[in-house]
Amino acid sequence: MTLSWRFVVWLVACAALLPFATAVQADGTLGRQFEPQKLQRVTDYLRNEVATGKIPGAILLIQQHGKSVIYERFGLRNVKTQQPMTGDTIFRLYSMSKPITSVAAMLLVDDGRLALDDPIAKYIPAFANVKVGVEQPDGKLTLAPLARPITVRDLLRHTSGITYGFYGDSLVRKLYALAGLFDGDPDNAQFVDRLARLPLAEQPATLWDYGHSTDVLGRVIEVASGQSLYQFEKERLLDPLDMRDTAFFVADETKRPLIAEALPDDWFDRPVAGIKEATAPRRWESGGAGMVGTIRDYARFAQMLLNGGELDGRRYLKRETVALMASDQIGEGSGIKRDPEFYFPSSDSGFGLGFAVRTAARPPLPAGEYRWDGVGGTFFFIDPADDMFVICMMQSPSQRGRIQTELKQLVYEAMER
Repeated sequence: MTLSWRFVVWLVACAALLPFATAVQADGTLGRQFEPQKLQRVTDYLRNEVATGKIPGAILLIQQHGKSVIYERFGLRNVKTQQPMTGDTIFRLYSMSKPITSVAAMLLVDDGRLALDDPIAKYIPAFANVKVGVEQPDGKLTLAPLARPITVRDLLRHTSGITYGFYGDSLVRKLYALAGLFDGDPDNAQFVDRLARLPLAEQPATLWDYGHSTDVLGRVIEVASGQSLYQFEKERLLDPLDMRDTAFFVADETKRPLIAEALPDDWFDRPVAGIKEATAPRRWESGGAGMVGTIRDYARFAQMLLNGGELDGRRYLKRETVALMASDQIGEGSGIKRDPEFYFPSSDSGFGLGFAVRTAARPPLPAGEYRWDGVGGTFFFIDPADDMFVICMMQSPSQRGRIQTELKQLVYEAMER
């Protein structure tokens, strides 16, 4: 049997388009592409941040259609030792741990071992009797019963009423700050039992309130799976994805020189329970803030999500599960309010199950992009419309908000319109 030359040419052309298949839009186009001459502005920006001493170093990865558009390292990972930024540099992820924990929970949802509307007291009985703190006009705090139980869904979307004690000055937050939550070396079970003794900041499902929800979710995962949080994540997510350097601390002494450090005067002033000490073994595996990892590892995680829950022929999450996670869960009709002072996702974004989700296009930024970041300076965003994700890793707490905003703008300005 012989093939016509026209058929051979057609096969070659189809093969050439395979890497771009996920980017095909409804109108048959491949979506926005990058203009190479404009990409130079992106790398020049980070190079200048290093040269002017604002940050010690960074790594940037822009990946589109499964291939890197930019993968570049800038500056130093440690100014004291003068070690250069390298691809195997390990970063404190802080709140970029939250998407990993959220995905781990959704693995159990897909397994049928966890349900989004399960009360968390089913897994952590101490939360069955939790009360809500209500500030009175005379400055006193009274306790009210729950209008409805806290659910797994509430933990994922930060509507549980469980808050943090290191921002804001409400009476409940002050109680959190004074409660000794991090004293000693609690494990996840002990930590959440301490939380359950405190009142909630508000009724569940009434306000987006950033706090220890994902830490509590980590304990729910432990009870539902019968494993420690790290054991479950390692078995079901980290090892299969080959996220070889993602953990709750750097156990391998030979890899400790790879840990990135901020400029000496640039650490935020509220380190939590030794999480800043990336080499210190801890029994508390903070699903909300405790992980370390490399840009390579997080890129594997992000590509899996961008692919709709699949990577290298292995499915991790159902496609519809990823779509649910990346859709706004607190928008109009949800009954959930946003505190204008402490709503961190931004005014044009809602929140899904583990990620902020842009609900309104703000050109050149597209609707549908989902993202999160960490207080140490790491951030990522996933853009399904352009079949792209971007990860920037650095340890620069004081510069993170500014750089994230400016760099994202430059990335999208480098795309054709």
